[in-house]
Amino acid sequence: MGLFDGLAEAREQKKIEGYMRAALKEAQKAYDMHEVPIGCVIVKDDKIIAKACNKRNHDRSVLSHAEILAISQACKKIKDWRLDGCTMYVTLEPCPMCAGAIVQARIHHVVIGAMNPKAGSAGSVINILKTPGFNHQCEVESGLLADESSALLSSFFKDLRETKDAAESTDGIAAGDDEEIDEKNVAAPAAAPTENSSEE
Repeated sequence: MGLFDGLAEAREQKKIEGYMRAALKEAQKAYDMHEVPIGCVIVKDDKIIAKACNKRNHDRSVLSHAEILAISQACKKIKDWRLDGCTMYVTLEPCPMCAGAIVQARIHHVVIGAMNPKAGSAGSVINILKTPGFNHQCEVESGLLADESSALLSSFFKDLRETKDAAESTDGIAAGDDEEIDEKNVAAPAAAPTENSSEE
């Protein structure tokens, strides 16, 4: 690899990390709202067209996961339910509902921060994003800024346990209640993300 090739690769890595950091900012918003900190952005033509955080308790709706909210925004932005050519960056491996919506929206590429071995649906428990029988499969990468994503989740659940009135202030949510995740169930790969690494 030549010098210019190396510089181009470094710039590309910095760019995709920037998108995941934008998703982490959304996750922090969820944290500040006493929601499980999961954030998501959707990118098309190198521009963020949608961003959202988990608001399930705030909205009192099981549909208010970060991925679902971001998909809804993106569809409105481009005026189409098909999100062809889009890439989703999400801080935690999607649940079955969100993975199904990703496939239905025809999102091309999904980049994941931390994996969720207990409930993830992009390779950990099942892999809805790459099911051969479906009419659409996604390219999947995992492990991008995984340590940051995992640390935010761990901090949230630690705070939740230490707050005496946590059950009341979060509508009865307890550690592990949201998508069956807590710091014990979140994998944060140290290796750099590789294509389809979530399938292993």
